[in-house]
Amino acid sequence: MGHKLKEKTSILVIGALGVVFGDIGTSPLYTIKICFIGPHALSPSPDNILGVLSMIFWSLNLVVSIKYALFIMRADDGGQGGIFAMLALLHKKLGSNLGRGLVLGGLFGSALLYGDGLITPVISVLSALEGLEVATSKAQPFVIPITCMILVLLFSAQSHGTGVIGKLFGPVMIAWFMVIAGLGIAAILRNPEILAAANPYYAVKLFTRNYWLGFSLIGIVVLCVTGCEALYADMGHFGAKSIRISWYTIALPALLCNYFGQGALILHDPQTATDSFYHLVPRAMLYPMVILATAATIIASQAIISGVFSLTRQAIQLGFFPRLRVIHTSGMAEGQVYIPDVNRMMMVAAIVLALYFKTSNNLADAYGIAVTTDMFITSLVFFFITRRIWNWSLARSLPLCLCFWMMDLTYFSSCLGKFTTGGWFPLAMAFTIMFIMVTWWDGWKMLAIKVLSTTVSTDRFLEKVATEQPLRPAGTGVFLSTFHKEVPPMLFKYLSQTSALPEKLVILSLLTADVPEVEESGRLEIMELGHGMYRLTANVGFMETPDVPQLLALARNWGVPIDLNNITYYLGRITLVPTNKKTMSRFRRFLFTFMHRNAINPSIYLGIPSSKVLEIGIQMEL
Repeated sequence: MGHKLKEKTSILVIGALGVVFGDIGTSPLYTIKICFIGPHALSPSPDNILGVLSMIFWSLNLVVSIKYALFIMRADDGGQGGIFAMLALLHKKLGSNLGRGLVLGGLFGSALLYGDGLITPVISVLSALEGLEVATSKAQPFVIPITCMILVLLFSAQSHGTGVIGKLFGPVMIAWFMVIAGLGIAAILRNPEILAAANPYYAVKLFTRNYWLGFSLIGIVVLCVTGCEALYADMGHFGAKSIRISWYTIALPALLCNYFGQGALILHDPQTATDSFYHLVPRAMLYPMVILATAATIIASQAIISGVFSLTRQAIQLGFFPRLRVIHTSGMAEGQVYIPDVNRMMMVAAIVLALYFKTSNNLADAYGIAVTTDMFITSLVFFFITRRIWNWSLARSLPLCLCFWMMDLTYFSSCLGKFTTGGWFPLAMAFTIMFIMVTWWDGWKMLAIKVLSTTVSTDRFLEKVATEQPLRPAGTGVFLSTFHKEVPPMLFKYLSQTSALPEKLVILSLLTADVPEVEESGRLEIMELGHGMYRLTANVGFMETPDVPQLLALARNWGVPIDLNNITYYLGRITLVPTNKKTMSRFRRFLFTFMHRNAINPSIYLGIPSSKVLEIGIQMEL
């Protein structure tokens, strides 16, 4: 048993290297380079080089090693991470007292990840292929076309699953970390004085000598920690233990070696600051290194893409997104999913970004604001976790969170200087996604109130059945209901218009629990109503996709006498009718109606065979 556990852990560690740390792992390609070129560039003087390296050293350790790996990743919900997992934890404790402001903040934090999900693949692949320009200037016209081709291949490969991609590319990332560490160590040995940059004195000195230029540099240095939010969101894919092992033993040491190696090289020859990463590489190995870097950046994009898939499914289950097709891609880790619609939209948007920004230097300005805003929102929600879930005292919780807030706000305020040159894009993307989520959330709440007003009590329904004694043809009818106690309107309408009911009748309610996954023992609640009728309440975790046939098979095993071979599923289809009442703005009403009309058929989302579905239409005003 212990051997199998170690084997599984080692597989997840390799997979985590191939997925979770790809983004952070490839940041040496562009972080230091952008510090010494561009509009906010520093001159590559010894003091500036040591100051930049000191900032990078402490950013990696304070933000990733301490804040996320030691503290934020403890705020998991049954092994799942991300902002929705945090909100679910708070909702379990606070219930309806969970304020709308906190929910909206959480939604905005999750929406920011979508902007990063578009920028990360583009900047990573562009920065890798720009190494061709170091080898030969003739390669410049081919960088954008090759980038677009690689992005198409990357998003096309998502259907094979995060786990498969992680195991396939995990060894590549191990090779990547070994190579960049080796290149860095070789340069450090030639100029070991660069190790003095571990002293925070040099970072402080850089600020005191450069003032606002030094402050704006923080917005560039933050590139070295991009991917830390995806690290947290991807916990459900590989587990906290595997992620921590990968970070402390492989990723962090390799990154520090390479960053310090680049600093040592620039210290020796300031001319190499234009592309210090590729100048570390021996000339004869330049083309193989471009190939390896390209492979690594393709993998780097996987962290954020898989994080977007995870958050999207959580949003669907929690009622913030319309139903989309969700495909499970792994039997080892239930959290590994693929969402085709999201994947296609991200692919198109990523290609547009590549064509618009053209170089990694231009795209770097779009990076940072979204990351640092997300980091701050996570720290803010973490404060409520420590107080309400872990019951920490204010004296214990506030000093730690204040340190996190100070770091996050410092990074954020520095990044604001890049707003007009590209930083607007991820924020605009986040506000758009959040607007969609809030519109769907508010629209469904309004519909739920209207539907609730048309329901009838179970007692009244049973009284009607006993009085009218409808025809009871053989077979089992399953009526899906969004209510836990009332009878769904479509069932009452069906009885009233046909004067018939199936011999065995099941009213099935699906409830999303405040946990990622529900144990089988708590999966179903069964209530016998009499007259051959049963009410089933199925509890589904917010990281699970419900499968109705499996739930009914479980109910049969638990003693509900239903015929699984002769079964009909009755689904309600709501048709929205415009009204003059101002329940929502005209545009939001149009948007909600559009999403409602184009949401995936519930029979597909719930795993119900389409040949056994009978839909009952209901018109409702909105």
